[in-house]
Amino acid sequence: MKRNIKIYTLLLVSVFVLSSCNEFLDEVPDNRTEIDSADKIGELLVGAYPEASYFMIAESMSDNAIDLGSANTTDVDVNTIMYNWEDTNLDTRDTPTFYWNACYAAIAQANQALKAIEELEGGSDLSAYRGEALLARAYAHFMLVNLWGKAYDSNTAATDLGVPYVLEPEVEVLQDYERNTVAEVYELIEADLLEGLPLITNDYFEAKFHFTQDAANTFASRFYLFKGEWDKVVTYASKALSANPADNIRDWNFYRTLTYDETRIRHQASVEPTNLLIVGASSLYARQYALGRYGLSSAHRGEIFTTDTPLNKSWAYSVFNFSSTRYFVPKYNEYFRYTNLSEGIGFPYAMNVLITYDEALLNRIEANVMLGNTVEVANDINAYISKKTLGYDATNDLLTYNDIDTYYQDFVVNGEFDPFYEIGTDKLPLMKFVSKSRQREFFHEGIRWLDIKRLGVEVVHPDFDGNEEILTKEDPRRQLQIPIIAQSLGIEANPR
Repeated sequence: MKRNIKIYTLLLVSVFVLSSCNEFLDEVPDNRTEIDSADKIGELLVGAYPEASYFMIAESMSDNAIDLGSANTTDVDVNTIMYNWEDTNLDTRDTPTFYWNACYAAIAQANQALKAIEELEGGSDLSAYRGEALLARAYAHFMLVNLWGKAYDSNTAATDLGVPYVLEPEVEVLQDYERNTVAEVYELIEADLLEGLPLITNDYFEAKFHFTQDAANTFASRFYLFKGEWDKVVTYASKALSANPADNIRDWNFYRTLTYDETRIRHQASVEPTNLLIVGASSLYARQYALGRYGLSSAHRGEIFTTDTPLNKSWAYSVFNFSSTRYFVPKYNEYFRYTNLSEGIGFPYAMNVLITYDEALLNRIEANVMLGNTVEVANDINAYISKKTLGYDATNDLLTYNDIDTYYQDFVVNGEFDPFYEIGTDKLPLMKFVSKSRQREFFHEGIRWLDIKRLGVEVVHPDFDGNEEILTKEDPRRQLQIPIIAQSLGIEANPR
């Protein structure tokens, strides 16, 4: 199913995210620097990653957020709007429209790089750039379709509304596109992935800000996880992981030795081994994620970060609080990019970690659970919890598959998971371990919302007075509303 739409291609270059609309419209669309060398293509690809954050959107919509009340909290518009699953016309930092714009700006950069490579007739010195451009284009479209479209379902993807998949550089300010279905978007992402993966290199000056081989393979494992193609998840995750995966995942026992400031700086730093892909996002998230009214309560902290420890030891995660009502994991440190130092004018930035070795390992665990590979599951879980459990003892704390299965049977909630594929009852305890581990590990990072959508999990949002609203699997508000500027130009709105 295709629908003709028009999309506002003020998103031609990523600087649009940081520039005024009038400034952009003063420029002729093709009045751009000629990209006639490998170095210029490399510079172009710096902007092929969304320079915006979806974290506040996703965290506020998920079950990571609880109404903490008005005392000792700060009203943050997008936090409030997204907690209530409302549509918004706001286009400021951290809003859906801002992230939509940033994704299509990144896609435009990637497409312009691909066009320049084609005009320069490729060559071995350009193949790595081609690989990066293809992976960057695939990633941005993947995020768009999973935020604005329904979760992938092989039974309905051919008719579910997706997003426009843009394959060519824009040469007009207003241009016609077709809104692809979810199935079509996934097919095009896969095509970009499979073409780009063999071309990816690790030869970067700042590798953590580009798609390296391990980052690309981990992203591929995420893509196939969402499609439920378990063998491929294992294949690609294993390409990213070393023989001893515990060597590269985040060591929360080490983090317990750090101060608050050291923790939040280290978490987003390129020197942190687990961090595979980092982007500098124009965002207020670093100053707002721990302050908003809808976040981590004391009781919720206990549920996520204290309970379900199969070794009867504490989890090692560093959880801080500003008051008795506001808890958070220190993960972000704001950077301010000055455009006029004397006037104190500029843009707030937060370094967003988009892909990690932790994700690769948890993806592989989940896929092996679904495949029934009990030995591999036990080995990987032991590697994982060795860095997440306070006071872990490598000699005495090894768990068998049956140990884990028996322990998590008490945490199974019947009907909690409802994806398009079947999860056998024998697999539910281990799936509960994986789900809780992902929620804990990626808290404040938006992954939980993506998991809620793909696993068909209902979300309950209570207000401070104890009233509850439930977001069911079929609730259309699980799909973000198409930005109003795009709607005004012809793109069909998501149902409400």
